[in-house]
Amino acid sequence: MLDSKQSHIVSETIRNDRDRIFQQLKELVGFHSVFGQPELANQMDMAAEWVIDSLREAGLEVTPIVTEDGSTVVIGTKEGTPSAPTVLLYSHYDVVPVGDPAAWTSPPLTLTERNGRWYGRGTADCKGNLIMHLAALRAVAAAGGTEVGIIMVVEGSEESGGAGLSALIRTRPELFDADMILIADAGNAHVGQPSLTLSLRGNARLKVTVSTLAAPVHSGMYGGAAPDAVLALMTVLSSLQDGTGRLQVEGLSNAHWPGAPYPSEQFVTDAQLLPGAQITTDPALIADAVWANCSFAVTGVSATPVENAFNVINPTAKAVLDLRVPAALDPNRVATMVAEHIKAHTPWGATVEVEIDDVNRGYDTDPTKPGMVLLTDCLSAAYGVDTTHIGMGATIPLCVELQDAHPQAEIAIFGIEEPLCTIHSVDESVDPAEIENIAIAEALFLLSYGA
Repeated sequence: MLDSKQSHIVSETIRNDRDRIFQQLKELVGFHSVFGQPELANQMDMAAEWVIDSLREAGLEVTPIVTEDGSTVVIGTKEGTPSAPTVLLYSHYDVVPVGDPAAWTSPPLTLTERNGRWYGRGTADCKGNLIMHLAALRAVAAAGGTEVGIIMVVEGSEESGGAGLSALIRTRPELFDADMILIADAGNAHVGQPSLTLSLRGNARLKVTVSTLAAPVHSGMYGGAAPDAVLALMTVLSSLQDGTGRLQVEGLSNAHWPGAPYPSEQFVTDAQLLPGAQITTDPALIADAVWANCSFAVTGVSATPVENAFNVINPTAKAVLDLRVPAALDPNRVATMVAEHIKAHTPWGATVEVEIDDVNRGYDTDPTKPGMVLLTDCLSAAYGVDTTHIGMGATIPLCVELQDAHPQAEIAIFGIEEPLCTIHSVDESVDPAEIENIAIAEALFLLSYGA
């Protein structure tokens, strides 16, 4: 049961904390903390030190750990009372590169307010979520503190695969032993609509190579009879998808998303469809397509570059496929089925090779578990509207790794990354009200959980 007095204190504390929230996010956005780029190693180090100092300021005992991949995971802890449960709070401080700064409307490493939003790399993914955690902890302290134990985990290589944290979970699972795990690396269905993500799709990468000729041959002399590797590749890839955009592979059936729908108008805006471009599935079944079923995207193609084109038939063509698989299915099995389909449907007797790698399982959770019910109530209280349950077509391997390490834990996926944030793109931004409302919900949860 949410305490009305504590709820008022939490809300007032966070609503009056916007200047500090802005300043903290400004400082953290100022670090171009891209993992794995030697020229930015000092930026990673400074960002990690900032996280260490901020967690200590929040009253946590802090342990920075240099992990297997060379990244630093920062872990902050607060002991709970003997009978109290423990809550783990997660976010990450590394970001994707800013790309071409000239493509941004404002400098990507300078937090800039514009039209009610805050712009800069990492404002949403995921530095803003870290700032949200810190704001929630300040509000908890202002409301008298909580008896629950707290473990705060801030990762440093999530955008590069998170191998360091993955290895740490395998070798030191006791560091992550919690009753409730709050993964703040997602977002609401749209601004102002509190949402919990109940399902994540798994994924696999397939590298397809199609070969038809021993060498390039003249397209005028042999075109029309000699098999073109590029056309063979295009033909077999198009056979993977039916007229509604769904994966068309022998042995796969379609599923229905049981939660909130994904309105077609919202999808057109979120996915940034150009005028006249059509949704590739039934507009009434978008949630089914992106959350409950398999899909694939061609993320890379290699043949002769357009600028180097001349009159020859290509002997070889390659493509990389990003396969997405709902949590109920085994991504290894589905990837194998797709590979077999490709081999069986490649035309003209072409030689085809399919390599499968980067396989990750999907994840789903039960919204009726006690912790999930309480968090749902806290989100609804913070926003003043009912919380909706959504899916996410993307993959967060961390959820599966933590669940494997601690099967008893409930895992909730939420955060400040609503669609207008355009994470990983130019002009990434966050709505400050989302930081505030999610922080209020998290603070209410920490004050109420186990009480």
